[in-house]
Amino acid sequence: MNKRKIAEAKGRRAETIAAWWLRLQGYRILAQRVRNARGEIDLIAHRFGVTVFIEVKSRSKNSDLEQSINAHKMQRVVAAAHAIAHEYSGDKRFDVILIAPWSWPIHLKNVHHDG
Repeated sequence: MNKRKIAEAKGRRAETIAAWWLRLQGYRILAQRVRNARGEIDLIAHRFGVTVFIEVKSRSKNSDLEQSINAHKMQRVVAAAHAIAHEYSGDKRFDVILIAPWSWPIHLKNVHHDG
């Protein structure tokens, strides 16, 4: 298997873990891997009247998680979300979930503020 396929498989596995983590926290998963011309949203979830657009990042070491998300990547998630936001009612939020082996997922809420 080439590196790209391995990375994609790891990403899908991390998204599956994140989705189950969110379900355990009371979120309803509305969509996974939503792509449009502006970017990709890993997960779209809903809880307490808030639609949450979520970027999932996975790293092989906990120490690498901090550098896994940057402003440019979040802007692509935000742009992709804005393109479809009209499809979802209620408040909107942008979160990140960080996944590393042998650790609980780290859920960073409201990482991007519009306005």
